[in-house]
Amino acid sequence: MTPRRTLATTARILRQIRRDHRTVALMLVVPVVLMGLLAWIFADTPVFDRIGAALLGVFPFVVMFIVTSVATLRERMSGTLERLLTTPMAKGDFMFGYALAFGFMAVVQALVTTGFALWAFGLDVAGPPWVLWLVAVVDAVLGTALGLLASGFARTEFQAVQMMPAFVLPQFLLCGLLVPRDRLPGVLEVLSDVLPLSHAVDAMQQVTQLTDPLPEIGTNLAVMAAWIAVALALGSLTLRRRTD
Repeated sequence: MTPRRTLATTARILRQIRRDHRTVALMLVVPVVLMGLLAWIFADTPVFDRIGAALLGVFPFVVMFIVTSVATLRERMSGTLERLLTTPMAKGDFMFGYALAFGFMAVVQALVTTGFALWAFGLDVAGPPWVLWLVAVVDAVLGTALGLLASGFARTEFQAVQMMPAFVLPQFLLCGLLVPRDRLPGVLEVLSDVLPLSHAVDAMQQVTQLTDPLPEIGTNLAVMAAWIAVALALGSLTLRRRTD
């Protein structure tokens, strides 16, 4: 794996994304629409301020997971990946190039979504907006990394979408949005402590409640970063040249 090949892969993916207006809309518009719908549903109530920040981490995570897993699988199905891997490019170049490209889109997505949530929809947080944006970026990159990992287990785009219940829904159920994590049965509480989306929701809630949340969310960000690194490493090992 070399930086030059990784960056060349990143540039190629960004060119493809720029030409795919539907994918751009899915990544940038859908989270904003969902946040706006949530704000509208809970207008004139404190509910949006209580759960809005947490869902600001969930929505980009889910969207980036779906987009990345399908896009990566499409490279295999079209034969593009097999042709690329006949060149000196390594699997790591492909995986980390994808991660950088969609990581860049995650930065843009987080800026757009948090901007609308704070200034258009009136989300009230105690912490500084840039910390909210930072957590949203890390969470979207986490969705990208897990999407890259999940794509290795799918043979069709439909199967890639079906991976979402296995990778995402258990995390959503255990992340503390539905039931506080300290009220879960012991085994489930331990499991929720390991899952990365729980730490994303915790970090978002800290930003909502604390004026200086950065010291409190260091562990959350570290766990999410570890999951990103492990997912990309495993994805590189399990990546197949083509779909049979």
